[in-house]
Amino acid sequence: MSAIDMAAMAETARVNGVALHTPGAQLTPDLIRQLACTELLRQEAIARGYLHDTGDPRDTTNSVAGAIEALLEDAFETPEPTEEACRCYFEANAARYAHGERLALRHVLFAVTPGVNVLALRQRAEALLFELRCAEPTSDDFGQAARRWSNCPTGARGGELGWTTRDDCAPELAQEVFGQQTIGVLPRLVQSRFGFHIVEITRRESGLEPSFEQVKPAVAMRLKQQAWAHALRQYLLLLAGRARLEGVALEGSFSPLVQ
Repeated sequence: MSAIDMAAMAETARVNGVALHTPGAQLTPDLIRQLACTELLRQEAIARGYLHDTGDPRDTTNSVAGAIEALLEDAFETPEPTEEACRCYFEANAARYAHGERLALRHVLFAVTPGVNVLALRQRAEALLFELRCAEPTSDDFGQAARRWSNCPTGARGGELGWTTRDDCAPELAQEVFGQQTIGVLPRLVQSRFGFHIVEITRRESGLEPSFEQVKPAVAMRLKQQAWAHALRQYLLLLAGRARLEGVALEGSFSPLVQ
C-alpha cells in the first residue's frame, strides 16, 4: 500500500473542506476515492445551479443523483462508435460474446457484512490467495480453505459452484472469469456485492461465437460506455485539479463509479 493510501486511512478525507466520512472510520482507498468522486460532482452540480445546497454532503437522495446526471449530460457528449471500431473490438473480444460458455468454478468468499473491518478482511483474503496460488495443484488446499474460511454455503463442499454460466453468477464475477483462457486460481481477488472472492477455474467449455452482425448493437453500446467512462475520468481529474483534496488521491486510480 502506498504512503498516500496509508494517509487516507489515518485521517479524515476532505474535498474543499467537506469531510467524506466520520473521523476514525476504517475505509479502503477505493471507497474513499468513490466518495471523493461523488463529492466533486455534487459540489460542481451546486456551483452550476443543478442542485440546491442542503448543507448535508451525505445527502444521497434522488435529487442529488438526478442533478449529477444532468450535469454530466451537459458536460460532455459521447460520440457513436464507428463500424470499423466495432469490428476491431469484436475481432479482439469475440469470446466475450459466446453463447453457451460455461466454467467449473469454486471459490472462497470473505463476506462484507455490517460493521466488518473491510481493510482487515481484504488483507486476510489476500494472504490466503497468496497461499493458494503457491499450493500444489494436486492438493486439496483450496477445498480445505473453503471449508474453513468461506462465508458461502458452498464452503461445506469445498467451495464448489459446479458448472456455471454467465447468468448463474454476479456480474462482477462473470466479467472476470468468462471470455478468458485462465485455468487455476485467479491471480487477484474478485470483489462483488457480496465481498471478496478467491476463485479457481478448474475446467472450461467454450461456447458458440456469434457473427459480428448478431452482436453489433451490444458491441457499439460497450464502446460507447467505455468512451463515456474515459470522458468521466478526464472530467473528474479536471475537477480534482481545481479542488483542495485532503487524504485522497485520484490521479492514476479510480473507484467503481467510473469504471
